[in-house]
Amino acid sequence: MSARLDVRTEDARRLPPGQIVTRKWPVLHYGMVPTFDAAAWRFRITGQVDQPLELTWAELQAMPRQETLCDIHCVTRWSRYDNLFAGVPVRALLERAGVRPTAHYALVHAEHGFTTNLPLEDLDRPENLLALDHNGEALTPEHGGPVRLLVPHLYFWKSAKWLRGFELMEDDYPGFWEQNGYHMRGDPWTEERYGRPDPVRMRRGPR
Repeated sequence: MSARLDVRTEDARRLPPGQIVTRKWPVLHYGMVPTFDAAAWRFRITGQVDQPLELTWAELQAMPRQETLCDIHCVTRWSRYDNLFAGVPVRALLERAGVRPTAHYALVHAEHGFTTNLPLEDLDRPENLLALDHNGEALTPEHGGPVRLLVPHLYFWKSAKWLRGFELMEDDYPGFWEQNGYHMRGDPWTEERYGRPDPVRMRRGPR
């Protein structure tokens, strides 16, 4: 396993405004926990890439892993310190797909048709993972297992559970919660909790 990345802030500055620290990891999601079928599972990167990527569960499991030590912050105002995630670096997958210069945003796809959107510069960071483990144990289904996205510098709804792919796009497009009033980016340090999505982008749709 490669070197661990520690992306926690200094102790005096670890808690974003409006947050409360908890030792528990609350379970929050919309809808039912999906059933995992390893034989049918696929992860795909499509859109503005040179080589669209599709990985089976076995292929993902065989990739080199990385650890990220981080704090996580939920838009519902809880924060949890010192989480050790392990998984496949997002950057390695984007490099394999060959991101085109025209790609500026990503629509993250998960089970049940769930989506969330990210600027490419927020997705393509060295600490971000397709997370498989948390604190030395496999992610439970309730916490997004077998694989969830980890983007620890944004509110945790951006770290989509039950991940299935990235669609890279020229333009931004709101995902599920963003269409229902959540902020398009979700920076906890500036309290980007809620905001109205651009109706023009919603009509245009992802490409």
